[in-house]
Amino acid sequence: MRTALRGARAALVFMTRVPVGGFPYSAGEWRWASAWFPFAGLAIGGACAAAWWLVAPLGPWVAAITVLVASVLLTGAFHEDGLADTADALGGAYDREKIFVILKDSRVGAFGALALGVSVAFRLVLLAQLGGSAPAALLLAHCLARVGPVWLMVAMPYVSDAAAKSRQVTRAGVPQGVLATVIGVAATAGVIVAGGSIDATAAFAAFTAMLIATTLCGWRFHARAGGVTGDFLGTAEQVNEIVILFTILAVQVAGVAP
Repeated sequence: MRTALRGARAALVFMTRVPVGGFPYSAGEWRWASAWFPFAGLAIGGACAAAWWLVAPLGPWVAAITVLVASVLLTGAFHEDGLADTADALGGAYDREKIFVILKDSRVGAFGALALGVSVAFRLVLLAQLGGSAPAALLLAHCLARVGPVWLMVAMPYVSDAAAKSRQVTRAGVPQGVLATVIGVAATAGVIVAGGSIDATAAFAAFTAMLIATTLCGWRFHARAGGVTGDFLGTAEQVNEIVILFTILAVQVAGVAP
């Protein structure tokens, strides 16, 4: 039990720049960290929601930019880095071996730059359009976006080399996937119960969209590389975050949600 609970602290160490300490962590604690990724996402989403509330009087675009800056500062652009590397690797490589060569290259190429630009632009526009619903959407998006990658770890082999810094954290099993899902479902239920801007229809649609996006990412990663890497998992988080925000907004525009 202590190992599993210490995993929550390890998750914050791994996924954020917040100095929570607690070193050293055992291999088991790092493994359990994956189960708490949605919890870390909930903390990040809460901080981003607070940033939105603080600057909301200045307008939705200022609030949206502030939120993205806060997110990058909290995570150290952790997932954005994975997205850029993945876009360069999958976009620029024609064979499996070349994918791993590009993933190890710290430079950002054309595909990576375009992917980052699209990700930032999409999130800015979606948050600005969500307006008053943005704080609740941020909580949901940051939490649920990190559920899918845990199941990718469970279902697929980790294909980076033995020296990869994320290898210990990516050894998730079914217990870690179940706990991550429970956290995600609890967060979704909490947002619904709290009432206000996101109702059950929008929340359920967002959860379903996340599952579909995760499955498609997993299919693509398996087809191109035979498994997942830390960069691929970061990409799945970014894709999920965008898909969740997009789905919530689409449901609201359709008039199904308030």
